[in-house]
Amino acid sequence: MAENNAPAAAPAKKGKLKLIILVTLVVVLAIALSVAGTLWFLGGGLPGMGEDPAGQNDVAVETFTPSAYLEIEKALVTTVQSEGRQRYAQAYVALGATNAQALSAAQLHMPLIKSQLVMVLGNSDFTELQTPEGRRALVESMLTTVNQVLEQEGEPGVDQVLLRNFVVQ
Repeated sequence: MAENNAPAAAPAKKGKLKLIILVTLVVVLAIALSVAGTLWFLGGGLPGMGEDPAGQNDVAVETFTPSAYLEIEKALVTTVQSEGRQRYAQAYVALGATNAQALSAAQLHMPLIKSQLVMVLGNSDFTELQTPEGRRALVESMLTTVNQVLEQEGEPGVDQVLLRNFVVQ
């Protein structure tokens, strides 16, 4: 009788092992199909499909160029006219550019740039400088002025003028 029980146990273990392997394969296949379906529906396509084997896609790759900044160390301070009354304007300014040569040129010509920026600030209207639109217009005219100075000196222009601190009273 002992001999009859031993052969019966071996086929039961083989059946369980086959069942475990089959369930594992089904789970792995389901995971793979869900990942592939997700990639497909998100528009990325499937990896390795639809790609140009020679790598001759017509997509242009843009490289990111970070901006560099040059702070004008001293504040630009000037008087501003307002209805016959004398007011003051103070601005701490920084110049930004992606071209390092433009910033080094701005550093070289800083006395001329500061002089022109003080003139722009002094010619501004006090009531306009109190509004966000007026400050944006001031920044635009400062940018134009800085680029005119740099162009006059044969140098590349800067991309932006930033107000780091601005006070009118």
